[in-house]
Amino acid sequence: MSYLMKGVKCCSPVNQMHKVTGTLFKAHILKNILGIDEQQFKISRTSSQLSSEKANSYNYVIVGAGSAGCVLANRLTEDPLSTVLLLEAGPKDTLLGSKRLMWKIHMPAALTYNLCDEKYNWYYHTTSQKHMDNRIMYWPRGRVWGGSSSLNAMVYIRGHAEDYNRWSREGAIGWDYEHCLPYFKKAQTHELGPDQYRGGNGPLYVSRGKTNHPLHHAFLEATQQAGYPFTNDMNGYQQEGFGWMDMTVHQGQRWSTASAYLRPAISRPNLSVAEKTIVTKILFQGTKCIGVEYVKNGQRKKAFASKEVILSGGAINSPQLLMLSGIGNADELKKLGIPVVCHLPGVGQNLQDHLEVYVQQKCTKPITLYNAQKPVNMVRIGLEWLWKFTGEGATAHLESGGFIRSEPGVPHPDIQFHFLPSQVIDHGRVASTMEAYQVHVGPMRSTSVGWLKLKSTDPNDHPIIEPNYMSTERDIWEFRQCVKLTREIFAQKAFEKFRGPEIQPGNHVQSDREIDAFIRQKADSAYHPSCTCKMGQLSDSTAVVDPQTKVIGIENLRVVDASIMPSVVSGNLNAPTIMIAEKAADIIKGLPSLQEKNVPVYKPKTLETQR
Repeated sequence: MSYLMKGVKCCSPVNQMHKVTGTLFKAHILKNILGIDEQQFKISRTSSQLSSEKANSYNYVIVGAGSAGCVLANRLTEDPLSTVLLLEAGPKDTLLGSKRLMWKIHMPAALTYNLCDEKYNWYYHTTSQKHMDNRIMYWPRGRVWGGSSSLNAMVYIRGHAEDYNRWSREGAIGWDYEHCLPYFKKAQTHELGPDQYRGGNGPLYVSRGKTNHPLHHAFLEATQQAGYPFTNDMNGYQQEGFGWMDMTVHQGQRWSTASAYLRPAISRPNLSVAEKTIVTKILFQGTKCIGVEYVKNGQRKKAFASKEVILSGGAINSPQLLMLSGIGNADELKKLGIPVVCHLPGVGQNLQDHLEVYVQQKCTKPITLYNAQKPVNMVRIGLEWLWKFTGEGATAHLESGGFIRSEPGVPHPDIQFHFLPSQVIDHGRVASTMEAYQVHVGPMRSTSVGWLKLKSTDPNDHPIIEPNYMSTERDIWEFRQCVKLTREIFAQKAFEKFRGPEIQPGNHVQSDREIDAFIRQKADSAYHPSCTCKMGQLSDSTAVVDPQTKVIGIENLRVVDASIMPSVVSGNLNAPTIMIAEKAADIIKGLPSLQEKNVPVYKPKTLETQR
């Protein structure tokens, strides 16, 4: 979801270069033969440069065709007079126009292939984590049309209403729940139809699982036996509880932002889309942004924006590009010899993510996805999906889950569960070894905060990523709760006929000290990096963008992606990122914000109990 490009649709920079070169050569001959004075020659040269800039100029240049960039490209080109250039680091998500030929992206069940493949993935790694047995953590991020929405597990979760009210209190005025809910709805077409919380006419199709798997039913029954409520829509009135999860799957296919937003707009004459081109820096005249510089096939080129450049590279690439361009902590930039355009110390700071751990139980019946992962069955499942987009390949299988509070006094859920009727090892990079089921569980509002910094001035060098995981006592305690509360659910009667020995953590892990050691060894990123260009007020020295998404202290430059979240939301990040882009598109167009007042949100009858 970032910055590269291949074959710009509208105009060829190579042809423009030939035109400019020819103009300069002719001017040089005229100067020598006809005796044109120096001043006239300068005018001629300036004129040729201006004509080149005009040919490579658009109203908007968007960096990153990911979860946010595809939305912006669609919405901004709804006005036929607005021209947009969308730059993407990775390739298209189709081959010869076919989704079937790119089945590793579009088949929902194939999602782990791209988590293990650098072709569509930035393949980041963190620093050694001192609070996690010095482990280096793997961070996949999308580098393809659709960005991480083309790699993720397709779970559609909005977070809690209070997340957005908290944003407003943190300085993101106008981003409270009543101003965000309408944009979630605008984006969405839910297969169950529109209501007070769901959309019914948006480009992003959202559906529920179709497998009706007995282990999903057992999980939901067990959670109710443990005393938790059933919620029929964790994105609607009541997040708290357990139920069926929404997924960005449509007619058996992954429904990324490339499918939802980019492809429907691709034929518009005012949209130029380009891939496999690295953006190396933002161009400025003083503190006014005028365009970007990029490298294609080893050649350095420029694209100009008459209105704005919009960074939608995500929580790693957007701050990286800002810093490479001279926007960030002045002291750090000077150490690398980068000329300072604007001192914004918050760039790359405030890094937040969700950690999760897998609690795994052996299954006594051969009903998990273990057999489906055997080569003969994988071929059968793949052929059915290729033929009619149905069967076990047409779901990501994360069809049930939920949200609970870790203890009494917590106002809204701070622990999330995803249930899977299978075993996952090392991000899916290692094949499962037995019939098993698992819960992905982790705290939603970690108090550990990290940062990222440039490793060098080379745009191809990955930045230094320091999430600072598990650096607070609160985080350690919450993870203990995650394990204990999951074990309690798995011990319920509903699982009796399926329950074998606990695989992970294992029955030998019982004390707090043993659980803490297990978490240090096995917890991993849930792939939700965010907050590295936080939105806030001008008076906040750590803010990077204002509530209009404009970079503070700079003209004509915005950031629109998960990096501008003031704090991480209580849930997965894809749906909120799409909402951010929908809302930002209206801001950029100068339209008044949509608003829905007094929409009811569930609150527990008492906070004196945990459930």
